[in-house]
Amino acid sequence: MITATATALDAGLILANVLSPKVLFFFLGAIAVFLNADLEIPAPLPKLFSLYLLMAVGFRGGMALAKDGLGGQVIPTITVSVLMAAVIPLICFCILRLRFDVFNAAAISATYGSISAVTFIAAESFLQAQNISYDGFMVAPLALMESPAIIVGLILVRIGSRQARPGSEAMNWRKVLHESMLNGYVYLIAGSLVIAFIASIYSPAGVEKMEPFIYKFFYGVLCFFLLEMGMVAAQRFKDLKKAGAFLIFFAILMPMFNALIGGLVARALGLGYGNALLFIILCSSASYIAVPTAMRMTVPEANPRYYISSALGLTFPFNHTIGIPLYMGLVYKLIPASI
Repeated sequence: MITATATALDAGLILANVLSPKVLFFFLGAIAVFLNADLEIPAPLPKLFSLYLLMAVGFRGGMALAKDGLGGQVIPTITVSVLMAAVIPLICFCILRLRFDVFNAAAISATYGSISAVTFIAAESFLQAQNISYDGFMVAPLALMESPAIIVGLILVRIGSRQARPGSEAMNWRKVLHESMLNGYVYLIAGSLVIAFIASIYSPAGVEKMEPFIYKFFYGVLCFFLLEMGMVAAQRFKDLKKAGAFLIFFAILMPMFNALIGGLVARALGLGYGNALLFIILCSSASYIAVPTAMRMTVPEANPRYYISSALGLTFPFNHTIGIPLYMGLVYKLIPASI
């Protein structure tokens, strides 16, 4: 009886998520590509909207952090999140080496050890739609988990490719660290969080003026951005078919495995339902912007078709349609109702 109820709950969450405007707009963009529809979005708009979403999420997180402070679960959650960003690439690498060389295995591992800000934002919208509370401090791990995954991926390349790169120059670690810690995505989220944190304490009137901009337009911009992401994901799906069955299964099963590990860690941390889902999303999503950029720069031997198409062509749409509600069902099964 309990199993049947849980299954019905999961199915209801999946249906509610799939039929939400943001996911339907994602499908609309993907279908446009498959039908060769004459739909084109000017390039500056998706970039502008992505910057808006990142700034809004960071600002909201800073407001919540100023309100709640740094006590309680904040520091432990941030610490464990950074640790997960280092451990997940190692697990992925061991699996991927069964089929790929060092360079491709490391690049894909770094991609899956990192995070997708848009998936995190979609998970926040899902929680709001379900009236499930969560804490704004969860944005802090979002800003910090990109860099460890990149660094671990490059260390794996460094260790595993000594024979494959006999005449290679020493890696420019200063450039690598700059790219991983100060790329535009990390800089904007972290900077917005810090600004909101300071302004909430010393200039609450200024924060109040920002609230209409941060909240009123957010969901509409997210829908428009996912329309464009649906088109991009559909284009990458064609590349994914050429990558082989192993990577296709990996792109679906690995996020689910990482979600299970993330759920168990969230339970150990004592996180509530909303925070647990966001933590799981941080563990189970994959980067398609910052990490691919860093891998192209530092690991030219890796094939971008593998690490970009797997993350963007399959993991991204899987998480946005089925993954988020599926992980919410996992949270209900793992997290005691008393938390």
